[in-house]
Amino acid sequence: MNVTEQYEKMGISKEVAEYCSRVEDSLKERFAAIDVLAEKNQLKVLKAMQDNKLQEAHFAPTTGYGYNDLGREALEGIYASLFETEDALVRPQITCGTHALNIALSANLRPGDELLSPVGKPYDTMDEIIGIRPSNGSLAEYGVTYRQVDMLEDGSIDFEGIRAAISPRTKLATIQRSKGYASRPTLSVAQIGEIISCIKSVKPDVICMVDNCYGELVEEQEPTQVGADLCVGSLIKNLGGGLAPIGGYIVGKEKYVENCAYRLTSPGLGKEVGATLGITSLLTQGLFYAPSVVASALKGAIFAASLYEKLGYEVFPKAGETRHDIIQAVNMKTPEGLCAFCHGIQAAAPVDSFVVPEPWAMPGYDSDVIMAAGTFVSGASIELSADGPLRPPYTAFFQGGLNYAHAKFGIAMSLQKVVEECHITL
Repeated sequence: MNVTEQYEKMGISKEVAEYCSRVEDSLKERFAAIDVLAEKNQLKVLKAMQDNKLQEAHFAPTTGYGYNDLGREALEGIYASLFETEDALVRPQITCGTHALNIALSANLRPGDELLSPVGKPYDTMDEIIGIRPSNGSLAEYGVTYRQVDMLEDGSIDFEGIRAAISPRTKLATIQRSKGYASRPTLSVAQIGEIISCIKSVKPDVICMVDNCYGELVEEQEPTQVGADLCVGSLIKNLGGGLAPIGGYIVGKEKYVENCAYRLTSPGLGKEVGATLGITSLLTQGLFYAPSVVASALKGAIFAASLYEKLGYEVFPKAGETRHDIIQAVNMKTPEGLCAFCHGIQAAAPVDSFVVPEPWAMPGYDSDVIMAAGTFVSGASIELSADGPLRPPYTAFFQGGLNYAHAKFGIAMSLQKVVEECHITL
């Protein structure tokens, strides 16, 4: 049985399978370049583990207060080495990327301070943290004000606007690397460095924090290597490698990371407590796998962009553009198109493939959202997943894939469902 026949057995028509093969054949050079990047990043991760003398004893579980958790300390040392920072906080007690961001902001802002977003409105789940949408415990309730500078119409950075927006009260700038549910370009590490330089040229003591979710190991450098004071992310995305069952990380300058530790646990306790309950091996091995997993996700994103762009759909980034995160956005034009795309991703999953996702009022979002994710770790968007808000232009945000073969199949199945439910022709 050849691959096309196997695809047909899995519900992919011969027409769709052959179209996918033609698209894949055009991407060999792009995929080879990604393999080189993965090798470089794998060596960086390996060196960080060796430099911190990772050993089998570090995988022993701790309970209760978690005092003297040597594995936790080793893992945080590895993250600090990888990101070239003074300190790191890597904990299963950080429940998600949004939680990590809230910790970093709440820990380093005080009443009367101003928070600046120099790249437009952040991701939807940040609205209630900031107080853009009123919520109990928001920064606004504690007297922290907010200002943003939108990107220019062509998607470039408004450096003049950023300089003008900085005031004596500006304490922290939050720079979201990935696009979230916006159609703006994802920021490259070089662009992030330029934004940080611009901010610091006006007010050097502004804390520059980067929301690095979906961007880790996509380039050869990380934002902390171009001036970021803090870098924040989730472990059930890129750096967890599909093995981390929970967790988040905060890396950066020691004094700011220390503030985060006091906010996560308690003043006076900080990093000294927090049992790892036996998952240090998963967090560490997940990081070890992360470069190859991210490479697979990148290949899947490029394949999706090429496949849908050739059919006349608007995609962000475009198929031939350089990648700075693992997310691929496809404007599906109609609610039916968005739902069909997500139906296909769900049908291709190893877990809950028989479930048909429907839009719902998801907490933290201001419109109904449809989400497809049959994952081994609940909500792990480094695994094959797709989602999108039910609002024009009905954009599907696709990401992940623990291996390229699965990512390819998921994208093929998304197209199969679009063909069947929206009656398009190839």
